[in-house]
Amino acid sequence: MENELVFRIPADAHTYDGFQRWLESDEFPETARIDFLGGEIDVDTGWDDLSLVIPADAHTFEGFWRWVESDEFPESGRIDFLGGEIEADMSPEDLYTHGALKVEIVAVLVELVKRTSQGDVQSDRSRFKSPFARATTEPDVIAVFRESIESGRVRLVPSTRRKRQDRILAFEGAVDLIVEIVSDSSVGKDLDRLPPFYARAGVRELWLLDARKADVRFDLLTLQEGAYVTVPPDTDGWRRSPCLERAFRLQRFHEPPFPWRYVLEHKSAV
Repeated sequence: MENELVFRIPADAHTYDGFQRWLESDEFPETARIDFLGGEIDVDTGWDDLSLVIPADAHTFEGFWRWVESDEFPESGRIDFLGGEIEADMSPEDLYTHGALKVEIVAVLVELVKRTSQGDVQSDRSRFKSPFARATTEPDVIAVFRESIESGRVRLVPSTRRKRQDRILAFEGAVDLIVEIVSDSSVGKDLDRLPPFYARAGVRELWLLDARKADVRFDLLTLQEGAYVTVPPDTDGWRRSPCLERAFRLQRFHEPPFPWRYVLEHKSAV
C-alpha cells in the first residue's frame, strides 16, 4: 500500500544469524533500507524524520524500555514490544476509517469516565506497560479508573528523563479498558497478536473496532479466567460492558461533504 511502512522485527533479529533469517523470509519489509550493525538495527524509511536506530538490547523488555526513555526513541509512528518482537507502524492513519472513529470513542469515554471523576482517558502516544506480560504498546485509547490506581492494580510510570513529578510516561498494570481500531497495516496485530498479551496483563476489557468495510465491526471482549470472551449484541445491536456498567451501540452515517459520522450510543445496562 502506498505510504505504508510496517515492520515486525523477530525476537532474534538482533543476532547476526537471526537477522539473516529475517532477511530471507517473506516478512522482511520491501519499503525501507534495513541494516544490521553489530546487533543494532538501522532503518532508513526514505521519509523525512522517520529513520530508526533500534538498540541491540531492545529485543529484551528492559532494553526496549530504556529505548523508550531515551532521546533516540521516535516521536512519530507506533512502536510496540510484544514478548521480544518489535512491531513498528509508521503509516499515516486514515481520517475516516480510523481518526474520526477514534475521536467519537474518546469523546464518549471522556464523558462517562473523566467528566464523572471516575478515572482518566488517554489517546495518541499514550503508552501501556506490563512487565508481567512482557509487553508495552501505544493503544488507540486507554481508560483507567481512579480505584485501579488507588488499589495498586495500575501504576503511573514517571519519566526518569524528566524529573518533575507531573511527567508521566505510561500506565503500568491491569488497566480497565483498551480500545484498538484496525487499520490496513495493523490487522494481524490488532485482531490476533495483541489480545493474548492484553489478557495476560489483566486488562479488564478490550474493544476491537474495524470501520474499513461496509459493516462496522465492534467486538467487546471481557476478561474471564485469564482469557477474553466476546460479549454478544442483543437483537437491537447493544453490547453490555461489565467494566463501564453500560450498554453500547456503534452506528455510522453518511454526512456529506464528509464521508462518515460515527455515533457511539450508550445507556444504562441495569
